[in-house]
Amino acid sequence: MSFCSSLSTPRSPSLLSKSKPFKGDNKPAAFSVVKRKPCSTSSLKYNDQPHPDYGMEVMFKFAGFDPFERSTYFGPFFDLGKFEGFRRIFHHSTYRVLLGHRESKILSSLLNQFKQRVWIRGNRPEEEEIFQFTMVQRVGGSWDGYWLTESLLNDGDAFVGGLAY
Repeated sequence: MSFCSSLSTPRSPSLLSKSKPFKGDNKPAAFSVVKRKPCSTSSLKYNDQPHPDYGMEVMFKFAGFDPFERSTYFGPFFDLGKFEGFRRIFHHSTYRVLLGHRESKILSSLLNQFKQRVWIRGNRPEEEEIFQFTMVQRVGGSWDGYWLTESLLNDGDAFVGGLAY
């Protein structure tokens, strides 16, 4: 059973399924922004199902950044053009709380800007963080109407001391 199956409707098939995560032209079905963010946190909660780092792969596919330019997706400018760089940042202590987390709760939402602050309780003792998800809807082109994650920011002092990636 897919972890986003509860978000499915007859008109919009499940975004993530165990057998084939994407339909036809390798692009997922469009979701509203309200449904997209819970699917983002679910993909990270069940990150290693059906294979290691699958949830991160889904987040990478729906990331709203140009792979040929340095990105502020995680705050500071990083080269995220290849999945490996994206993956390393998620495994850094700042973002690892998202991977396989136990619980999440939406703290606040700004629907005019499609931002949500989300509290996450991780698997490790006393591991809690607050993150801000910013969504953007593409207009025109092959991704017309799709909601992508423009940024995922840690509300704390995210990269104090730097990050080797």
